Amino acid sequence: MNLGRPAEALEFVRAIRHPLNQIETVDRVLCPPFTALTAVAEALSATAIGLGAQNMHWQDKGAQTGEISPPMLKEFCQYVIIGHSERRAMASSLESNSATNQKVRAALAHGLTPILCVGENLDQKERGETDAFVQLQIRQGLDGLTPEQGVGCVIAYEPIWAIGTGMAATPADANRLIALSIRGSISELFGESIAQQIRVQYGGSVTPENIAEFMAMPEIDGALVGGASLKPDFVDLVRRAADTLP
Repeated sequence: MNLGRPAEALEFVRAIRHPLNQIETVDRVLCPPFTALTAVAEALSATAIGLGAQNMHWQDKGAQTGEISPPMLKEFCQYVIIGHSERRAMASSLESNSATNQKVRAALAHGLTPILCVGENLDQKERGETDAFVQLQIRQGLDGLTPEQGVGCVIAYEPIWAIGTGMAATPADANRLIALSIRGSISELFGESIAQQIRVQYGGSVTPENIAEFMAMPEIDGALVGGASLKPDFVDLVRRAADTLP
């Protein structure tokens, strides 16, 4: 719920949009709160920077007071975050693996790119359950999709214990988890070729200082950035990520 007032969102976006737009070798997407989407969409209209929402319901319309539907978003957005860990913790009935699967399907049906978030909490990590837990999230979250639909998804691995804590996973550990549990599960669903085509990001205490280490890992295709995206040096973070490309 940061930068949710249109005026403050506009002030921030106007400060970063020109230098951010000049970094053309990576895709850049901003995901403000719902209340700022229309203002930010207008501010980004002359740029190549994408716009995403932080959540949506899977139904197009109906008696779902307080929810936002895919048709409401598609006029402004190209992306939507699905199953973010904070939402999974707060609204479990609407963020179960089954619900996130319905959201992924609905997003794709309306031409939105779903950014499906997966990741374990600290207790699961300490019990050695990370791989099995993330594999289940992937299998159930992408269940029933065709290989062509699978390619249209983005996966974000965000270990919950690393979000906003300053304790990022090591790049090597994140790389291993993505290779074995995420791409491995995708391969079981759609085949190895599709597993290699799907973009997989890392999220969790990503900063300008550590982004290059994560981007240097062969299995990490990008980052889902939280707190560091609320500061002007987010542009520096993106630039450092782009500099890692060959």
